[in-house]
Amino acid sequence: MKTLKIKKIKAREILDSRGNPTIEVELETDFGKFLASVPSGASKGKYEAVELRDGGKRYFGKGVKKAVKNVNEIISKKLKGFNVTKQKEIDQVLIELDGTENKSNLGANAICAVSLAVCKTGAKAKNLPLYKYIRSLYDIRNTKYVIPRPSFNIINGGVHAGNELDFQEFMICPKEKSFSENLRFGVEIYHKLKEIISKKYGKLATNLGDEGGFAPPIKDPETAIKLILEAAKTLNYQEKISIFLDVAASQFFDGKKYKTKFGKFSGKELANFYFKLVKKYPIEGIEDPFAQDDFESWGHFNSKLKRQKSKVLIVGDDLIVTNPKRIKMAKEKNLCNAIIVKINQIGTVTEAIEAVKLAKSFGWQIMVSHRSGETTDDFISDFAVGICADFIKAGAPARGERVAKYNRLLRIEEELQGSKI
Repeated sequence: MKTLKIKKIKAREILDSRGNPTIEVELETDFGKFLASVPSGASKGKYEAVELRDGGKRYFGKGVKKAVKNVNEIISKKLKGFNVTKQKEIDQVLIELDGTENKSNLGANAICAVSLAVCKTGAKAKNLPLYKYIRSLYDIRNTKYVIPRPSFNIINGGVHAGNELDFQEFMICPKEKSFSENLRFGVEIYHKLKEIISKKYGKLATNLGDEGGFAPPIKDPETAIKLILEAAKTLNYQEKISIFLDVAASQFFDGKKYKTKFGKFSGKELANFYFKLVKKYPIEGIEDPFAQDDFESWGHFNSKLKRQKSKVLIVGDDLIVTNPKRIKMAKEKNLCNAIIVKINQIGTVTEAIEAVKLAKSFGWQIMVSHRSGETTDDFISDFAVGICADFIKAGAPARGERVAKYNRLLRIEEELQGSKI
């Protein structure tokens, strides 16, 4: 008779989309083997759970053999025999087994890979699509399944690209109800943008950043926005999209000033720059507009936008790192009104769900996110649908590790339309 018990967990070192090592976990039960792998970010918030790397010469110090060993020799033994549908219980065991606040003992990469694998296996054990199983873990009822709006990163800058753009991501977010239509708009604008960049700057300017967006030789963020809007207008899609920016401002903050290629700014001066952009362009959200500890600037910006009754989303990523404690702090200080959710920032599915619940209790919006160093694992697509996320970003609508997420959402949409849920 088949049981729901974990028989074995095996980890291995694989490569991510940047050619750096990451960890993949294979979880074995009576009813099959299930794989999960974790991504890695280039711009990490300093309050993220710790990704364990080996150091030394191998892979220039980026190997993950220690994390693999922790899964194979510690976690696997501890979880053997556990009922795979007990996600919350298993995640709590992982947290206690690590014993640190930031998962620096076993490594958040080891813990997260196991947590994801357990979740996938639990869905199979319950004979549910993963997004429906995640919805059951999220524990909400009588809420329709909605595919989140995709936010496509079509111009890359910052640490994700080799150009001189300081802002990290310039995204388009189509507004249609149909995900397949939103994807089509994203793809068509992406290809039209390539044409425009090639004509203006030459074919070499259409090289790609880490997330599949173009990395043209420009410095001024306004130039990037204008290029995107030109592509949209050429296709008569300018009314069908909004723009999201991921500034990743911690990357160019020296503790006093924000030093960019287009000028030096105090927090208030940078806020004024954003106000000009918001008035001039169809910007729906700005992610990490200030450094992760520059609370004064976050608070000033958010408060002023509220007074103006602006609907612009101030999105916390490095500020929040998918951590409920940081979410509470941000609410108390009035710093933002939306968050990025990256499961590997906190380490377990259960903790990520708790972060989402808390943020939603404040009326904040949710954007589920990939990382710049990705794998072809499409877990976040099901997760975004399961937790009723407002948005999902997984990079440009190109490159296998990005497209895997969008294609999964197409399949989910088709399935939901077929069942009329």
